[in-house]
Formats: sequence, C-alpha cells, structure tokens
Amino acid sequence: MLYRLIYNLLIHLFSPALLAVLYWPKRGKPGFGRRWPEHLGRVRPTSTEAPLWLHAVSVGEVVAATPLIKVLKAAHPTLPIVVTTTTRTGADQVAKLGVLVEHRYAPLDFPWAVGLFLRRIRPRALLIMETELWPNLLHACGRRRLPVLVLNARLSARSAARYRRFHGIFRLLSADIAHLACQHRDDAERFAGLGIPRDRLSVTGSVKFDIEYGEGIIEQGRQLRQQLGAQRPLWIAASTHEGEDEQLLAAHRRLLQRHPDALLLLVPRHPQRFDQVAELVTRQNFALCRRTDDNPGPQTQVYLGDTMGELPVMLAAADIAFVGGSLIERGGHNLLEPAALGKPVLTGPSTFNFSDITRQLVAAGGTRIVADGNELATTLESLFAETERARAMGRQALAVVGANRGALARTQALIKSQLDL
Repeated sequence: MLYRLIYNLLIHLFSPALLAVLYWPKRGKPGFGRRWPEHLGRVRPTSTEAPLWLHAVSVGEVVAATPLIKVLKAAHPTLPIVVTTTTRTGADQVAKLGVLVEHRYAPLDFPWAVGLFLRRIRPRALLIMETELWPNLLHACGRRRLPVLVLNARLSARSAARYRRFHGIFRLLSADIAHLACQHRDDAERFAGLGIPRDRLSVTGSVKFDIEYGEGIIEQGRQLRQQLGAQRPLWIAASTHEGEDEQLLAAHRRLLQRHPDALLLLVPRHPQRFDQVAELVTRQNFALCRRTDDNPGPQTQVYLGDTMGELPVMLAAADIAFVGGSLIERGGHNLLEPAALGKPVLTGPSTFNFSDITRQLVAAGGTRIVADGNELATTLESLFAETERARAMGRQALAVVGANRGALARTQALIKSQLDL
C-alpha cells in the first residue's frame, strides 16, 4: 500500500514531464491527432462486448504478436480482440491487421485513466506482450478479477538485479499476474528468484522464432535488389540509434576503399531521426538516396530506409545484416529478422535484451559479434571476400530459427488452458 501511494504521488508529480516526452512534437515524429485523450482512458467502447485485450507497446511487440493474433482468430473466429499500443508507430502497425482487431491507445498508468479505460472496454482478459508491467494497470485488473497473462516474457540479469534492490516494487507488480510465459529458461529462473511461484511460470520459447516471411517479401526483396544493383556488395545496418551511425558510416568508408561500388542500406530505429541521419550522411560527403526519393543510381553509396514497415524487404535485399542498438549500450535489437531470411548477422557487443538468442546464433556460427566500427569494417571486408563463408553463416542462422520454432503453438495452448475463450 505504501509503495503504491508513493508511486502515485510520483507519477502525478512528474506527469508534466511524462506528457511532454509523449506529446512534444519532434521533426519526423508522427502525432496522435484527435486520439490523444485515449491515453487518459477516454476511449470509445469496442463494437462487441468482452473483447480479449492484448497490449503491445510499439512496433516490435505488435510484429511479434501478429502471428498469435492470427492463430487466435483462426481458432476462435468470433472472438473480439482489442489491441492497445502506446505509440503512434505501433498503432500504424496494428492498422495492417485490418478487421481482425480493433485498436485503442493504452491508458497511461494514472489510476483514474486506467479505471476509465476498463469501464469503457470491459475486457475479459489481458495479454501483455513481453514485460510491459505497470502497477496501477495490474492492480486495477486484479481488483476486477481480470486474468493477466504476460507472453513472450523476458527478464535480463540487469533488470533482475534492479528488482532485487527494490523487491517491494516487484511484489507490487507481480501480485496480480496470473501467469508468465517466458521466452527462455534463464528468464523463468530469474522470475522464480524474485519470488514468482513456479506454478505461475512456464517456458514457451520466443514467438519471435516463429517468424516466417512469405514469398511476397522475398520477391519484393529481389525487386529492390535489382533496383539497387544486383552485382554490388550490399549490406544493411538495421534499427540504428544515435551514436551508432557515425561508426557505421566510418566502417562503410573503409569498405568502399576495397569495394568502391559497395552500398549501405541504413535504417534508423525511430522515424523522427530520418532527417537527422540524412543530414549526417550528406555532411560526411556520401552520395545519398532516400527510399522516399527517386531511384538510386550506381553512384549512390548510402540508401536511407526512411519508411515504416519495409525493413523485411530491405533485409531480404541485402547480402549481410548488421543489427543496431548494439554498438552503444542499448542492449541490441532482434537478430531473428535477418536470420529468418537466411542472412549472415553481425551485431555489436551490447546484446543484453536478446542474450539467449544471441548466444544461440553465435554458437551456431550464424552471427558474429564485433567490438566496434573498426572490427565491423574488417568483418565486412572478410565476408564480402569469402562469399561462400557468408552464405554458410546465413544458412546456420536460418537453422537456429527453424530449430526453435513452436513457441506460437505452446503460447496458444497456454492461453487456452488459462482462459475460457
């Protein structure tokens, strides 16, 4: 009770700063338009009663949840599903599901906003993708006896250590969770070490391993490759962050000395950075072409992916993939997207968000960890010189994905066992 009181005092005290982060306009950042009151719980009721509520904070979680939504709808065609996101880019990703679901923005964790949301939506259960846990949201669900399942749950060693220091806060978060379906055994052991009873834990694997790209994505990748230059050495740096782009461009400059026709597909993680990265590329005197511009020519050295939702196509077009968020201390991003396309994968040393996935890919020879931009350049030069070795890495990465598939079926079975659908 004391922790909850302190928490609510703090979130209301700092609410101006929280709202400023969410709504302050930034160049390239899409706004919420007239739907901003949804963050305060002022949502329209859904078109049907008692929907299954699935929360996926942003694009990555929506992408991971999409196959699950499709199998749930196939098994229960009349089951209404409402998907909430916090971000506008997440909402745009949900829109691609069409009539399968309805979308609302999730309430911010003010108790009155959460209460209003629940009174208007009246869900039958809540599925949370990954570990997006908010005290007032969980407490309100518990008071209403609303089952809460956390799917694809993960807990890094760093986060577990932080929760141990503030164990009362973790108890506040976990008390109203009915079950955690963990990605890996390491995650389950960390949750158990924090006091979660083992009968509320299971290891289903990561649904991200069930990623499969259809022939449509493969064909679009082929077409893009033809457009960019079929014979050129082509590598992609995906989901990059500020502080990485300079290192990646330096690596590309070195690669151009050995392969003057090499092309870098540079895809920043956040759309509000598209213009900033374009200015950086131009300032460093690279020949730039943006995805939203005209077709690139043979003189183009950097192709900027400044659109949303096309990363799989760009990955399919590339020879080698580097995944960002890893040359700085961000914990990395999902290596399985390029691996599922049979691409050799490179990453920086910061991979704590995907430690088990990274460990498996490295052990199988499908991924290499590079310490910095200099080692990245050396590795690129080596792989472009030994194309068969690069292809073998891609095959090994794809084999890891195939060996771990099945989490989707296990997660669906868990939902069936926990909920009366």
